[in-house]
Amino acid sequence: MSEQSDNLPADASDQSADDVSGVRRGPGLSAKLLLLTILFVMLAEVLIFVPSIANFRMTWLRERLPSAQIAAMVLEAAPDGMIPKSLEQELLDNTGAMAIALSRNGTRQLLMFDNSPPSIDLHVDVRDGGVYLALKDAFGTLMASDGRIINIRGPVPSGAAEGNANGDFIEVVMDETPLRTAMITFAFNILTLSILISCITAALVYLSLIMLLVRPMRRITENMVAFSHNPEDVSRIIHPGSRRDEIGVAERELAAMQAQLSGTLQQKGHLAALGLAVSKINHDLRNMLSNSHLISDRLASVPDPTVQRFVPKLIASLDRAVALCTNTIKYGQAGEQPPNRGRFALSKLVEDAAESLELCADSKINWRNNVSADMEVDADPDQLYRVLHNLVRNSVQALEAGRTSQAAHPEIGVEAYREGAIVTILVSDNGPGVPAMARDRVFEAFQSTARPGGTGLGLAISAELVQAHGGNITLEDTEIGATFRISLPDSIVAISPVRATPQVSQG
Repeated sequence: MSEQSDNLPADASDQSADDVSGVRRGPGLSAKLLLLTILFVMLAEVLIFVPSIANFRMTWLRERLPSAQIAAMVLEAAPDGMIPKSLEQELLDNTGAMAIALSRNGTRQLLMFDNSPPSIDLHVDVRDGGVYLALKDAFGTLMASDGRIINIRGPVPSGAAEGNANGDFIEVVMDETPLRTAMITFAFNILTLSILISCITAALVYLSLIMLLVRPMRRITENMVAFSHNPEDVSRIIHPGSRRDEIGVAERELAAMQAQLSGTLQQKGHLAALGLAVSKINHDLRNMLSNSHLISDRLASVPDPTVQRFVPKLIASLDRAVALCTNTIKYGQAGEQPPNRGRFALSKLVEDAAESLELCADSKINWRNNVSADMEVDADPDQLYRVLHNLVRNSVQALEAGRTSQAAHPEIGVEAYREGAIVTILVSDNGPGVPAMARDRVFEAFQSTARPGGTGLGLAISAELVQAHGGNITLEDTEIGATFRISLPDSIVAISPVRATPQVSQG
């Protein structure tokens, strides 16, 4: 996995590290992880130590019983049960006992005793296997003072099966101090070993987690901080590693999100610059169009029939251009204004769009206006004019490009019909059509142009205007040419049966 310095500038890496350290309060993740690892390992060792010390005590006590049994057997084997005092004391010293008693067949017999046996402070029966009692007595031994006398009672080691069945047992009276000393030594050894195991385990776990989690997370965090300082800088995008676990997924998703965000911000920056340039151009263009409008007004007074025929259309086109420029400057945004709906004759609007593109009887392109003269639509005439103008102009440009031999007689036609509250308008041509790879994105801005010098905005603008009317526009699946279908509701309340999203029809 590459380090942060591999994909970030040095100043960005230093700055991000400073920011991270500046935000963090108290111990870092690594220190917390180390402390928690040591704590949990020590807790596990404590859980092991407690039963271990209790088991050590019980084992030590049981080991005293065979020695006491041997001493008792020596005494029983002596003539008349009498042995020299020195031998008796030696047996007691070897056993570590002050007195030994044996109970057989319900009779308790004191086999040997010290000169002055002390009083007993605690009775311990090793035949009782209770866990709680063993733990309690073990800690009691550790907390007791030196010199405490205990009486150990346990099963007879020899002849255990028969003797224990009869209730025989042996008792040993001894000083508990050797047991306590042995337990303290055992506890110290266990503690030392536990600390050593805890440190080794914690170090291994710590290093593993540092390599697997902490360093990758620190790298991701520093990259996010550095990227936030300049999201448009693609060099700050994290380079994901080849890991297949959650860290790898997080790195790849972060890289994808950063790339998308960086591209979006760059595009927004370009669009903002483009919008500013368009606003400036519109401002100057509006002034030019205003002058042209004044000249057109003067031309209206010329008595020439040809002039009288074309001047009204020229003035109407200039009015539309001036209004478009004014709205663009006024609102400073790419979104279209809500349509100002009204009822008007559709055939006249279609014919105006054709004449503005010089489609007439003398044109090389056969023009067909198949819209009934009495058909009316409820729409914004200026916006619908722009839609029809864009579609017809695209058809003209496609046919004039001469990219196909199918259009021996180039033709463009517009027809319309009504189904209930929906008016459908079809704009078709017999040109080369739309390439298959461009059909899915034909209504997206800057995507549909295939003509040098084109902007790719005509169809996107048309789709937006139709959608503002509550309608939709689709590209039909045809064998020859291109056919665009526009569906417009008569009023805003009739939107429901019409899909408002532009799409490509699959036939």
